[in-house]
Amino acid sequence: MDTLEKLTILSDAAKYDVACTSSGVDRKGEVGSIGNALACGICHSFSADGRCIALLKVLLSNACVYDCRYCVNRRTNDVERATFEPRELAELMIQFYRRNYIEGLFLSSAVVQNPDYTCEQMIEVLSLIRNEYRFRGYIHVKAIPGADDRLLNALGLLADRMSINLELPSNNSLKLLAPDKTRDSILLPMGKIKTGIQENKTDLVKYRHAPSFVPAGQSTQMIVGASPETDYQIINLSAALYKKYELKRVFYSAYMPVLEGSNLPALDAKPQLLREHRLYQADWLLRFYEFDAAEILDENNPNLNPLIDPKCNWALNNYDYFPIEINSAPYETLLRIPGIGVISAKKIVRARRMSRLDFHDLKKMGVVLKRAQYFITCQGKTSTWIPNSPDAVLYGLLSKQSWEMTQSMQQISLFDNVESTREDLIQCPTGQI
Repeated sequence: MDTLEKLTILSDAAKYDVACTSSGVDRKGEVGSIGNALACGICHSFSADGRCIALLKVLLSNACVYDCRYCVNRRTNDVERATFEPRELAELMIQFYRRNYIEGLFLSSAVVQNPDYTCEQMIEVLSLIRNEYRFRGYIHVKAIPGADDRLLNALGLLADRMSINLELPSNNSLKLLAPDKTRDSILLPMGKIKTGIQENKTDLVKYRHAPSFVPAGQSTQMIVGASPETDYQIINLSAALYKKYELKRVFYSAYMPVLEGSNLPALDAKPQLLREHRLYQADWLLRFYEFDAAEILDENNPNLNPLIDPKCNWALNNYDYFPIEINSAPYETLLRIPGIGVISAKKIVRARRMSRLDFHDLKKMGVVLKRAQYFITCQGKTSTWIPNSPDAVLYGLLSKQSWEMTQSMQQISLFDNVESTREDLIQCPTGQI
């Protein structure tokens, strides 16, 4: 099997790791431009300074000794197998870089023989890239659960970011769908990486030329929809991971039904892409908007509302908290208002030191007034009629497509009185909803 055939197989097998976004395009170079794009394996991520960079996203091997029920590369699945030699993959990556196809590497692997052997092969690849080819660009590597701590440490000294996939949100689901893995084999390395990062920060203060250990931090991934956990369980787990292991990011991957199994969704089941999207929005509230997991969901409301984003959903469930006066509310309160993001909240705090703000000012700052107008006042005034009922506000927030979805979604409690809500809106004095 030649290198291009291996690349086609192993880049396709890597698409289920969602730490970045695939480009999926072939784009040849042309006069006046620099570089081009190759569909198999090129994806995008973001550097620390905000630039969008292209990465070669590939597996070292898809010949796995594990039999995880949800994984297309599981031992018992009949797929074409391929494995790169370390120098072969290192040379391929460098040649892509020299041709300006890519700016970095995203390397993962199935478990070949055992975790230690797989980790050793990945270390050899990165050693060649870093030391022999003198590559100083971005490398993200998936650590192998169960590998020796010394190997993980060596891998962390060669990579910018490391991640260990948690895969499934609960220990019961892990036992059921991934019997070769244990929760401890995943969480213990996370703790080791966290400790290594903290120790390295101290070393860099004491010794100027100390080698960096995972300078871009660590992340993880959870599969959504392969097991029966609720959004409440997933969000609480993410919050605990951020707090305990200081993760940079938790990624959520909607399960793609590619394999048959008694404990898996049917092959004709659709991936839960909207649910994945809502989980990312809730995750954003945890990371940047100072929300607690218990504020987003609870045991009585264990799943996110598919019709509106989690912040709007929280606002409607706490409607007596509003309206909020823009010119006097503290920064933490501004972050709670739908339609106001972190950047616009900071702009509001700065701008109101010099003058009183009105709705025109908010629009210029980037506030999404379509959502925010129902929850705020400016100088004691509102921009529209504000209904007393959160159901009426919800109707104003929904798009036409979302409203049509409600006809088949009886679990949304806010629509218990749809007809009266419609009548209230028809009688709205301003007709602005």
